Amino acid sequence: MNALVAYYSRTGNTKKVAEKLATLLKCDSEEIHDTKNRKGVFGWLSAGKTATKKELTTLEKLSNNPASYDIVIIGTPMWNHTVSTPIRTYLTQNKDSFRKVAFFCTHQYTDDSPFEEMASTCEKTPVATLILHSKKELESDEYIKKAEEFVDRVAISL
Repeated sequence: MNALVAYYSRTGNTKKVAEKLATLLKCDSEEIHDTKNRKGVFGWLSAGKTATKKELTTLEKLSNNPASYDIVIIGTPMWNHTVSTPIRTYLTQNKDSFRKVAFFCTHQYTDDSPFEEMASTCEKTPVATLILHSKKELESDEYIKKAEEFVDRVAISL
């Protein structure tokens, strides 16, 4: 399977999941970097505002071309009940490059899902999805079993 795990992580939670998925899939990974500083309280406030307004941002240059992969697994944190601005930008800029997609997200304070918006933005239906509650699941390693099940669903789709 020729897969890429592409993700944005402001606090490290989404990165932790992305790294586990890339290890399980034995595939490449790409951390998406926003050129805007999203650190600290002001970064958090800015993140929520731009996500709510469905704005795009400027990303640093990517290392991997999504068109080179059979599937791109895309991960995002939830920002104010929606997909993060850097991932919205990544999906918008690369929608014509994706063959197949799968989505995962991390969040702490909501049961909302960004997957419908992500699918609409990139004009692709995901072959698998995974939602993880950051505090509850990531700190107790509950996420590993869910990640393994997600990887199984991704593998079946190829």
